[in-house]
Amino acid sequence: MAPETMKISLYNPSPFRYGTTIKVCLIVSFLFHAVTILAFHDAINLNWTVEKPRAYKVDLIRAPVEDLDPDETPGADISHTKEESEPPPTLDQDTISLDTKDKRYVSYARLIKGRIGSQWRYPSAARARLIEGQLMVLFSLVKEGEVIEIKLLDPSGYAVLDEEAVRAIRAAAPFPPFPDHVTAKRLNIQASFDYRLTAKR
Repeated sequence: MAPETMKISLYNPSPFRYGTTIKVCLIVSFLFHAVTILAFHDAINLNWTVEKPRAYKVDLIRAPVEDLDPDETPGADISHTKEESEPPPTLDQDTISLDTKDKRYVSYARLIKGRIGSQWRYPSAARARLIEGQLMVLFSLVKEGEVIEIKLLDPSGYAVLDEEAVRAIRAAAPFPPFPDHVTAKRLNIQASFDYRLTAKR
């Protein structure tokens, strides 16, 4: 009699066994990923919106320099620099009066006043008619002392007086050239003429 043999099959197509294993694996995997996401939610950026770039202000502060001897430092030495004196600005024109107190023009204005005074006369026709008056004239000189313009700023009301003042300025010209320290190219001078009779007939 032949011995009985027993066959053991390693393959068991039981759907219950495989389905349970898959379900258990899925649940474990889901729980593992959920715990991981919750544990690292601060580290993982889940917000996919694009943020605007941030601007940061940075102050650069020089670190203190220690053991620095200023006598041994190479570079410019500002302790011996001389202050350069700037030349006075060149003026195209300047305006003064014959009685100016400006130190730049006092002596020159006095010279011009003397030259005009030596030519100025009281018109005989005005004297005979006892005419008096005041007027203001503005005349312009160039650097060489030549008169280039005469304007009557404030007339006296009498043509004879106004004309004599203008004549006296023209007769006194040309005036001396501007002093070297005067940088203006044109000098406008206001001159006041006062006609007064000391005794009237």
